[in-house]
Amino acid sequence: MTGAKRTATEPRRKPKQERSRERIDAILATTMRLIGEKGIDAVTMKEVGALAGGPIATVYHYFPSKSAILAMLYERFSEESRARFGAIIADIRDLSDVTTAADRMLDDYYARVAADPAIQDLQNAIQADKALQHLDIAETRHQSKMLCDHVGPMLQAEQREPFARLVFLIFQLAGGLVRLALTQDEVESRRTIEDYRTIIHTQLEIFL
Repeated sequence: MTGAKRTATEPRRKPKQERSRERIDAILATTMRLIGEKGIDAVTMKEVGALAGGPIATVYHYFPSKSAILAMLYERFSEESRARFGAIIADIRDLSDVTTAADRMLDDYYARVAADPAIQDLQNAIQADKALQHLDIAETRHQSKMLCDHVGPMLQAEQREPFARLVFLIFQLAGGLVRLALTQDEVESRRTIEDYRTIIHTQLEIFL
């Protein structure tokens, strides 16, 4: 919106030139690497600027705060999640495919987060930052809508709204469930994931 006030979590400038995009990519890659190495709280804008190959002023040229960097990192993570989930959802041909798709999305999400400590810290930071919490909920709504838009026409009209509520809850709770599983040993973690999978199956059976 023209004249709208920019928040501290929004980038200062949208990259228009290739050089600007490369600088932003370098800042984001450096931040993500540092998060994985030392945790989000220990990462400073000054260090990001130095290791990204430029002065601190370059970082502030594009991002007014560390929260703004985290917001863009989360946006990119979400874009990749949408692409991966979209490919799984596209394989749903009828209602009998929905449970299998739900299993694949849960397994894919868990594997991605488990494989990259930086993703874990990024998601924890998004949850802890009051200015960014809305991003997580908004993304859950977007991804759950992707599934509902695809499956909804296969359901009876009166089922669509309660199905959408269920899918939103499943998606939103999955984040906390995976964070819990990652704090557990291998056996308990596997059991936690399988217990959640059973809950998902049981609830989906109401509609399928």
